[in-house]
Amino acid sequence: MRTAGHPRSKFTFRATVPGLPTGYTESPRGTLVLLHCYGLSKTVMGPWALRLAQEGWRCVLVDLRGHGKSSGQQIYFGVQEVRDLSQLLGELARAGRLTEPVAVVGYSYGAALALRWETVEPRVRTVVAIAPYAELSRSVLNVRRDYAGWIPEACVKAGLKKLPGLLRVEPGELDTTTVLARAPVTALFVAGGLDDITPVSDVSGLHALAATGSQLLVVPGATHESLPYWMDSLADPVLTWLAGTTPAAAGAEVGALWCGSVR
Repeated sequence: MRTAGHPRSKFTFRATVPGLPTGYTESPRGTLVLLHCYGLSKTVMGPWALRLAQEGWRCVLVDLRGHGKSSGQQIYFGVQEVRDLSQLLGELARAGRLTEPVAVVGYSYGAALALRWETVEPRVRTVVAIAPYAELSRSVLNVRRDYAGWIPEACVKAGLKKLPGLLRVEPGELDTTTVLARAPVTALFVAGGLDDITPVSDVSGLHALAATGSQLLVVPGATHESLPYWMDSLADPVLTWLAGTTPAAAGAEVGALWCGSVR
């Protein structure tokens, strides 16, 4: 369906809460942290939490700094947030609620944070990065074009130029390309064929910078906004990828199936 020239998708999702106990209820496969996109909250990742919990993962939904019910008047595009997330793991461990391995599923802004976090947190075994941005400035300009075309592009560019100084980081440190070039990690990258915020070319570029064993999955009909909800296409590949992080699957070859597109 198209509205005002833009593709629109309609999804249905059903779940029973609380779910029935499984063999993993008392001994989870591991801990899975779910990270939402910019400007929204943990509820965005609710369908994934329910689906992955059904498969035995202890799922942790997070309101990132400055979002939802979390505190903070300013975000740092990952520079501070990775410390927040590691503190979260520490709190879970102290409460006896942290079961390793730890995996992360992130979407958009959350995907970029997940990749950055994996480079500095040894407890994070792997990441599923759904539509991560490569260069922050390019993605912000894409958002302006699609959602706020009335704002002069020059104003947005001027703000982006000042951002590193405001956050006290070097230019380029807010880009996921910089993070992965410095410290490649293993991840499953997911891109939408109709995504014009973080297009396939950007996600493919991140995949090329990632560590050996990473995989790229493209969903041809998905836009940036709809991509995480193409669960009929994504659930099995994501579950298979995550299974490769658990002790029972140690040494298993995963991921080769999805190099390319899912239809």
